[in-house]
Amino acid sequence: MTLLAALFCSGAAGPPAGASGQAEDSHGKIGIRLLEAPVSRRDDPRARAYIVDHLSPGTTIRRRLEISNTSGDVQHIDLYPAGADIVRDRFTMARGRTPNELTGWVSLDRPSLDLPPGGRGAARVVIEVPPDASRGERYGVVWAQAVAEADAAHPVRVVSRVGIRVYLDIGRGGEPPSDFRIEELTPVRAPDGRPQLAALVHNTGARALDMSGSLSLSAGPGGLSAGPFAADLGVTLLPGAAAPVTVTLDRRIPDGPWKVELTLMSGMVKRTVSATVTFPRAGAGLPVPPDSSLLSLLGVIGGLVALLVAGAVLAVRLRRRRAAVG
Repeated sequence: MTLLAALFCSGAAGPPAGASGQAEDSHGKIGIRLLEAPVSRRDDPRARAYIVDHLSPGTTIRRRLEISNTSGDVQHIDLYPAGADIVRDRFTMARGRTPNELTGWVSLDRPSLDLPPGGRGAARVVIEVPPDASRGERYGVVWAQAVAEADAAHPVRVVSRVGIRVYLDIGRGGEPPSDFRIEELTPVRAPDGRPQLAALVHNTGARALDMSGSLSLSAGPGGLSAGPFAADLGVTLLPGAAAPVTVTLDRRIPDGPWKVELTLMSGMVKRTVSATVTFPRAGAGLPVPPDSSLLSLLGVIGGLVALLVAGAVLAVRLRRRRAAVG
């Protein structure tokens, strides 16, 4: 029998184990982190956790990784790439060492390393994009894996692996834009009784997004305030996709009404909206549009009105000049 424990850095604003991009397997045996990112992305938290880049065909990049042995035993650790995809709004790793097109471009300067207890070692990932590579974004994982074979004292074979996600967009010219829109907010009562806020997020850009963020409550019953509460991680949106991003609150939070302010982000793209909601006693309440959406619409309308007024004024002035000349 084999037990697989796998963890790869997840979350949009950075990995759960810290901004350095470190991940540790659930058995506490091995860890991995990205040691470098492109200079152009030094302010992008995703690029400090994952290999995120936009490359032209024929380009080669190199990234250094640090692998650590967090156990009390010597560990033999294998290093290899494997495929991944985004399925049902989740970054989904392929089984085992299943390849895809991207993994054919990825190599490591060493296939394995042996680390003493508490030891650390480095490896370099090389990604060589073929000159004839087609446009589009590819996904993969660079894995570090340790295996504890079954024996008389431990009848279960345990495979532990940790990895770094790869988001690689291919195409000539500048990088495609990343953007999203928060379209509606729905107050929900979870089956366990905790209030939740579900935000429908639409990826309006041309690259995949990993969503994270937080929610704050104010102007509640008796003037109460609460939060911030972190958004549930794990939602990854393909370009054009829309899915709910949920924030789960403390069950002691009163029903409301509340003024809520929600900030969501993916990398350097951040959006903040607000609304007034009341959490239902059970199930889902009615979706409400964010107040900022209405303000944005009013701003657009105001801008159009201003343009029309300016156009009308200009037309009047031109007519007066022509009349004066005549």
